[in-house]
Amino acid sequence: MLSSPDLSFSRTLPIVVFNQLGKLLEQMAQREISAALILTEAVLMRVCIPVEWQRQRFTLVVSEQFSALLVGNLEEGEQGIGSALNAKLTFNLEAIATFVYELRDLFECDSYTHQNLERYHQIIRPNDATLQSQFSLLLLEYLLTQPNQEIIAPPSPTAPTVYICQPVEDALKKQISQERLLNQVTTQIRKSLDLSVIMATAITQVREFLELDRLVIYKFEASKVKTQQYQSSIHEKNGKHSPSVLVNNQPLLEDCQNYGGYIVYEARATDAITSVLNYTERNCFRRTSQCWEKYRQGFTLAVDDVEKTYALEECLLNFLRESQVKAKLAAPIIFEDKLWGLLIAHQCDNPHQWTESEKNLLTSIAEQLAIAIHQAELMQTLTQEKQTLEQRVIERTMALRDALLAAEAANRLRSEFLATISHELLTPLTYVIGMSSTLLRWPLGELSQRQRGYLQTIHDSGEHLLEMINDILDLSQIEAGKTALNISEFSLVSVAENAVESLRKKAISEQINLNLDLQIDPRRDRFTADGERVEQILWNLLTNAIKFTPESGSVTLRLWVEDDTAIFQVEDTGIGIPEEQLPLIFDKFQQLDTPYRRRYEGTGLGLALTKQLVELHRGRIEVESTVSIGSIFTVWIPTQVTRVVNGELGVRS
Repeated sequence: MLSSPDLSFSRTLPIVVFNQLGKLLEQMAQREISAALILTEAVLMRVCIPVEWQRQRFTLVVSEQFSALLVGNLEEGEQGIGSALNAKLTFNLEAIATFVYELRDLFECDSYTHQNLERYHQIIRPNDATLQSQFSLLLLEYLLTQPNQEIIAPPSPTAPTVYICQPVEDALKKQISQERLLNQVTTQIRKSLDLSVIMATAITQVREFLELDRLVIYKFEASKVKTQQYQSSIHEKNGKHSPSVLVNNQPLLEDCQNYGGYIVYEARATDAITSVLNYTERNCFRRTSQCWEKYRQGFTLAVDDVEKTYALEECLLNFLRESQVKAKLAAPIIFEDKLWGLLIAHQCDNPHQWTESEKNLLTSIAEQLAIAIHQAELMQTLTQEKQTLEQRVIERTMALRDALLAAEAANRLRSEFLATISHELLTPLTYVIGMSSTLLRWPLGELSQRQRGYLQTIHDSGEHLLEMINDILDLSQIEAGKTALNISEFSLVSVAENAVESLRKKAISEQINLNLDLQIDPRRDRFTADGERVEQILWNLLTNAIKFTPESGSVTLRLWVEDDTAIFQVEDTGIGIPEEQLPLIFDKFQQLDTPYRRRYEGTGLGLALTKQLVELHRGRIEVESTVSIGSIFTVWIPTQVTRVVNGELGVRS
């Protein structure tokens, strides 16, 4: 009988016997000793352990009245139920203290557990003789009840025949069912972008398949936001409770600011199982623990018995007891190297030994949920960017509209200002032109040559100024939409001849050959438009060509009709227009030379007014020019132009 406190033995034991001895120690501590620490190798699940500890099994009891250590090492290659261990049972205080000391060193990164083991290391005392005797009796009773040899019963002729491949078939069926379930979850993720629907559906299906008491999704906390909660009511189906699904829509990934987390989704088998929705482990879960790092690396935590695994973590163990958790399986939800949360399975009635099949399924589901979260995160980001872009477009559009309105207002004010000034200038200018013309024809007395020259200069300058003012007034009225065409039927040839003859004298004075090339059938010499405006178009183009054509050059006006379009073309042998200035020639106040080196007179309104008049007739004008061949201006105007009022086409009068 083992009665001495320092008595110990070592021998090779089957793992079944080793486990039974461990249970005897646990029963002894639970029945006879208060405040005893009972530890098994399960506590090592949450830490990274050295190689020499990975094959080690133990049961440790530490208290002030009774302490014992059962430790064994699996032989090389041994893992199953029939495995054997090199076991040792000892009550030696020094050996127990050394083991606790080594165990404490494994939890260096977990200050709470480290300090807890240090406290128990200090309370180790010699065993109470009575307690030692009681354990010895328990051990003796166990040894006496064990058979000396294994008894193998012969098969009974009446026993049912078991199909030898049945276990394989069952395993294949279960694997197919798992793959089908995983495919359903994957399909749901592809079909829906609603994260709440995906989460709720997935955990409901998985809970039912694995026959779990409870399945939850635990989200590591960032800045917690209160959101509306949804709970589907429990309803009767085929006489049984269908599982209730509680969903709490929380925001997606944020920068983690606080320790702990909370449960955001939950599926329960029955209403009798306590709900843990929104429960938090803020004060229990420490991110400095090695378990946190293992989760980040994709480790799936399988806890068969929470009482054994969390024996050193009183806070977390109390939380699990309150939540009716006897066993749990936790798989990390990770995407983009970020640990978002955990998918946790709970068994609430009894401890549960998790199988590899269950672990693999929960891990696969957690990976699919990570894809769903990532998908929802991308969609949320895309939606936010779209909203931001739409807002920017709206703001930019409003800014452009305001700028356009301001530009239109400024342009309108400028046109009105020019029109007002021009009108005000017309009256005194009319007097200047009239008086100078009268004096040039004055019959009384004689004017000296110098006086006549002065009067002629005044008269010509007034005429030139009147011409520019009229151009400004015309352009202002067209831009203001106040111009109406006086539609009538006239001869194209007559208009062209009049324009050429009105500039013949000017061309001769400039020593320029002015030619008219009529390529029109007399039967098609009828044109419906504003005759005065068409003649003004031709006059402006011919004037511009004469201005920029040197002596001995030539200017030609061609006229022909194609289909229902009259084409006017003015060609000169002048200085031409540089290619970079071609897009600017129809802009207002644009000239070939700079304002500081003016060689050609004019305000730069002639071509701008011409383009406006052409477009008012629903026509178009183009220019071809180089500095070597001169310029060619071509105008296309429909032969039938309807009435235009305020810049809009109306009914022909």
